[in-house]
Amino acid sequence: MRKIISVNLGNLLLSLSEIPDLANPSISQHQHRTAFIAYKIAQIASLDSEAIGNIYMAALLHDIGAVTVEEKISVHEFRTINENDHAIKGDMLLEGIPWLKNISKIVRYHHKNWDKWDESIDNPIVFASQVILLSDYVERLINRNKYILFQNDDVVETIKKLEHTVVHKMVIDYFIEISKKEEFWLDLVSPRLYQFLLNNGPFKDIQIDLENISLISNLYRDLIDFKSRFTATHTAGVAACAVKIAELFGMAGIDVKSMRIAGNFHDIGKLIIPNSILEKKGRLTADEYAIIRCHSYYTYHTINSIGGLQRIAEWAGFHHEKLDGNGYPFHCNAEEIGTGSRILTVADIFTAISEDRPYRIGMSKDEISRIIKMETNKGLLDKRIVELLFDNYELISKQVKKEQAISKEFYEKRFL
Repeated sequence: MRKIISVNLGNLLLSLSEIPDLANPSISQHQHRTAFIAYKIAQIASLDSEAIGNIYMAALLHDIGAVTVEEKISVHEFRTINENDHAIKGDMLLEGIPWLKNISKIVRYHHKNWDKWDESIDNPIVFASQVILLSDYVERLINRNKYILFQNDDVVETIKKLEHTVVHKMVIDYFIEISKKEEFWLDLVSPRLYQFLLNNGPFKDIQIDLENISLISNLYRDLIDFKSRFTATHTAGVAACAVKIAELFGMAGIDVKSMRIAGNFHDIGKLIIPNSILEKKGRLTADEYAIIRCHSYYTYHTINSIGGLQRIAEWAGFHHEKLDGNGYPFHCNAEEIGTGSRILTVADIFTAISEDRPYRIGMSKDEISRIIKMETNKGLLDKRIVELLFDNYELISKQVKKEQAISKEFYEKRFL
C-alpha cells in the first residue's frame, strides 16, 4: 500500500516562494531574505509562536501578487508608481486559501506607511505589516555587487530616516538591535540561507497532508494563469483535463488527487519567463524559444526540492518530454516517462491548442484531433491516452470548459 503523502510545510513554502526570484540575479533570494529579516524581528519582539509563524509565512509570500517578471523587478528597484497593486492582488490570491487567510491582510498592507494607519501598532495586522514593510525595504536596499559589511551601516542609517512616517519607531528599534551583529548580515546574504530557514524556521517540524498541498497548488494555479491575460485559464484547463483522463484511465484515488496537484504546478517554471516573451504576437526567435524551454526544468526542480513530491515533480516537470526522446528539457526516453507524465502531456497539448492565443484562435475538434493524432502516429504521444481522450471527448471538453469558466470569472471580476 502506498504511504499517505505529506510534506514539511517549511520546505514547501521555501521552495515555492523561491521560484519568482530565480528570474533575474537582481532579485535572487528576495523572498527568503525578507522572511529572514522579518523572522528575526518577530523573535526579538517576543511574539507568540502563531504570530511569528504568520509574519514569516507572509514575508515568504509578500510579493506573490507581482505576477510578472517585469513587475517583480520594477517593485524591487523602487520604480513602481503604485506598490499597492501587487499587494492587493496578493491579498486576493491568498484569501481564497483557508489556512492562508490569516496572512492575506498582512500581505495586503505590507506597503502601507505608518503615517497612513489609524490603528495602534498593537494591532497584530498593523505590526506584522510594518515588520514586513521594513524587512522588504532593507532587502531592496542591499547592493548585490558589494560586500555586505561594506554597506550595512548605510542601510541602517537609511532605515532610521523612515521613523514616524514610513515605519513605526518600535519596529525600527527592533531592527537596529538585530543589525548590531555581523552574524545577522552574513546570514542574510549567505547562499545557504534556504538551508538555514529550513532547519531553523518556525515550520521546521510541521507536516501537511495531500489536501492542504492541493489547496496551495490551487493558489499557484491561479498565480501562474493570471500572469498573462492570454493564458488566464490554461492551468485550470490542463489540471481538469488531466484529472478526468486519470479517472477514466482507472488511476487510484490518491493518484487522481496527485494528478490535480501536478496539473496545477506543471507551468510553475513560467513564473521566471518574461511576459514580453509569453505574450509576443509574432514567431519567437531562437533565443526566446530557448528561454521558454527552461520552464519545465524549473518546474521539475522546484517541486522535486519539496521532499515527498518526487512523483508529482516528474508528472509536472516531464510534460514536454516525448516518447522518442526528443522532448525537452531532459530528453527522457519512453521507459523514463511514466503514465502520469504521459497523461499530463496530452492534457497540456489538448488545452493549449483549444485556447485562443495572441497569434491564433482556438482550434476546432477536427483540428485538435488531426494535430494530436499526427503526433501520436509519429510515436511522440501515448496512443492509449490519446484514444481515451477522443473516446470521451465531449465529457472531457465539458469538464475543462467548466473549470476554465470558474477561473475566468474570478480573474475578470477580481484580478484584472
